[in-house]
Amino acid sequence: MLYGDSLMSGYGLPQNENLSSVLPSKFNLAESQLQIINASVSGNTSSNGLARLDWSLEDKPNIVILCLGANDMLRGIDPKLTKQNLNQIIEKMIQNGSKVILAGMRSPESMGKNYQQKFDLIYQELAEENDVIFMPFLLEGVALEKDYLQSDYKHPNALGVNIMASNLYPYILKGMGLL
Repeated sequence: MLYGDSLMSGYGLPQNENLSSVLPSKFNLAESQLQIINASVSGNTSSNGLARLDWSLEDKPNIVILCLGANDMLRGIDPKLTKQNLNQIIEKMIQNGSKVILAGMRSPESMGKNYQQKFDLIYQELAEENDVIFMPFLLEGVALEKDYLQSDYKHPNALGVNIMASNLYPYILKGMGLL
């Protein structure tokens, strides 16, 4: 299950170019028992994600790729609150029997050095505290690269989504116990 915001829901892209459509192509036939549920909602903050979590977990996903917090950062929400919400989400996912892959986000310098430092530490700290699989940055190789972004320079285009899927692949294998 993909559990995030517009970065994972496929904002601005046709259905066949979003992350849930591209990810299966990364897996070989032996690994292809993979069914991906895209439970991501554009615009969601960590609070929104927490509020809708129980409903989403009814699907009993084996693995959840969690990436929320970018909208918190864009709204200047206190990183302590974001961390608290994400921690509750992770705890509920684990209690549900799901393996969690936590995909991190990064704050730009424009948010101020103090905010940036606090925000950027959230994901690593949560991964360590909850012993979950940690992908340091969902947009690695995509962020700030015009060729991989839509015209808003925030959301990945089809090429960017392909890079994201390739980057996620080894983390998913690890979650499946294949790495």
